[in-house]
Amino acid sequence: MGEGGFFYQAFIYLTAAVISVPIAKRLGLGSVLGYLIAGVAIGPFALDLVGARGQDIMHFAEFGVVMMLFLVGLELEPSRVWRMRAPIFGLGGLQVTATAGGIALCGVALGVAWQTALAVGLILALSSTAIILQTLNEKGLMPTRAGQSAFSVLLFQDIAVIPILAILPLLAVARASHSTATHAGGHGAQTWVEGMPAWAQTLAVIGAVAAVVLLGRFLVVPVLRMIGRTRLREIFTAASLLLVIGIALLMNRVGLSPALGTFLAGVVLANSEYRHQLEADIEPFKGLLLGLFFIAVGASIDFNLIAGNPGLIAGLVAGLVAVKLALLLILGRLFRLSLDQNLLFGFALAQGGEFAFVLFSFASQSGVLADDVVAPLMAVVAVSMAIAPLLMLVNEKLIQPRFGTLEAEPRKPDDIHGDNPVIIAGFGRFGHVVGRLLLARGVGTTVLDVDSDQVDMLRKLGLKVFYGDASRQDLLRAAGAEKARVLIVAVDRQDKVLEIVRTVQEHFPHLRILSRARGRPQAYDLLEAGVDHVYRETLDTSLQVGVDTLCMLGYRRHQALRAARKFRRHDEASVRELAGMWKDRKAYIVRAREIIQSVQQLIREEVAQGRKPELEAAWDTTRLVEEYGEKQSRSD
Repeated sequence: MGEGGFFYQAFIYLTAAVISVPIAKRLGLGSVLGYLIAGVAIGPFALDLVGARGQDIMHFAEFGVVMMLFLVGLELEPSRVWRMRAPIFGLGGLQVTATAGGIALCGVALGVAWQTALAVGLILALSSTAIILQTLNEKGLMPTRAGQSAFSVLLFQDIAVIPILAILPLLAVARASHSTATHAGGHGAQTWVEGMPAWAQTLAVIGAVAAVVLLGRFLVVPVLRMIGRTRLREIFTAASLLLVIGIALLMNRVGLSPALGTFLAGVVLANSEYRHQLEADIEPFKGLLLGLFFIAVGASIDFNLIAGNPGLIAGLVAGLVAVKLALLLILGRLFRLSLDQNLLFGFALAQGGEFAFVLFSFASQSGVLADDVVAPLMAVVAVSMAIAPLLMLVNEKLIQPRFGTLEAEPRKPDDIHGDNPVIIAGFGRFGHVVGRLLLARGVGTTVLDVDSDQVDMLRKLGLKVFYGDASRQDLLRAAGAEKARVLIVAVDRQDKVLEIVRTVQEHFPHLRILSRARGRPQAYDLLEAGVDHVYRETLDTSLQVGVDTLCMLGYRRHQALRAARKFRRHDEASVRELAGMWKDRKAYIVRAREIIQSVQQLIREEVAQGRKPELEAAWDTTRLVEEYGEKQSRSD
């Protein structure tokens, strides 16, 4: 099958994605594994809907990788790379070197020539940037230490592709028997370097990279600046894509991958003033393009080869994952990652990468690796990439619950002592402002916080903070709750807020409770629990923004302030009134609408004098905002 041209194949790819990815997400498998399963289903070894030629499939894969690596290159802003130099060049450099060396030693031990073993080690040392970044972002793990460490390693790997491509021709033990061998991105096209000796090919690669850098620095950015002055976004996007494709073609003509060319294009533009505009233009397509890449990887797995050599392929995949995982865990410990973060770091990177398809094809064309070596290794890389989301699931569901939390015993509460009139529970973004104000006025406070890192940092700043859970009766008693007059509850978690409130009401009923609330639903819960002094954390700031907006629209400041005060009084009253109706949504909505309309009318009357006629639309905007807030509350 596989006929019908571009539109037919595009329809098949998109249909497979739309069907399989939601199912995979619903089953908890993640979108990446869903794309890979879709690719297997429509590939030549299952339904055969996209053609039996791997080259047809990789057309889609290459386009996704090209755009992905362009965006990765844009992230390589020199100042950012310099700030992350230790993890990028330290951890990343050690990972590539150690993994390549480890795999090469295994190959030599099995009787493989050292040149072949080293070439395979360099290629298999790389991991999948596309799969790892997509999976970590989906799971919200990028801000973690493991996520940032993985990102640093991937950046170094992307940079390392350039010297690897330059080194590979030097490892050639025999020239390729066919000068027209297809390599990634070339599709059989004649290159400028065919027939050149190995040293000349290496110089050509280095020269092409240097030309891209110099052209970007002295020609491309000025041209983009000139086009940017036209203020036509579509022309700017077209010029950017022209740059990407032009550099990709240049790199292809010297025997390199278009994906590598676009990565270099991104690096060239990373320090330009148009970096963020380029990201904004291309970002909407990135997810879909990466999805096409994952589908193409799944469709390119040669199941005939795997079925003919199941033991060999399974052994090579297991060996690759085991070697990379072991070395990654060792490096993670050297860089002081905690056990749970180290496990995440190791399982995230323990697979082959998309650049392996490029590098294996290039190595085959350059005579570095024979075709009968490249074919099973490409199958191994594809399978390892296909199981990468499963490895993450194994770590998340089976390993982390048993071992990930055993890194350190929970910290014991401090020896708390205090006889101050105020106790503050929680000293984060909300509590520390209140505490510093009280301290500035000479009011003694005893502060409790359950974030040990926060406690240690605040102590270094000279603030007296204790580590302890304010919901525990014994710790509150040690903090002086029997003599204190006020308890300020400023913790983040609403369930913990209510737990603290109930403990205080039961054991220290004399304490006056002032509690933070993140919004109306939390305020309703606190009022229902009997807390009279509830403070919505964004109310004052929001009112200040509203006052400033009214002033910018032409109102006198005293009128805007009077309107804000009136709005606050009515809003506070409405919160208390609506708290009793919160669980009866129909009655709540009806009464909330009546209150919104009455508050609007009162404020209109308050500021009617002196209001400019042309500002009438401002009140309509206010109404729309309030209706949106009402919908948000309803969804909560």
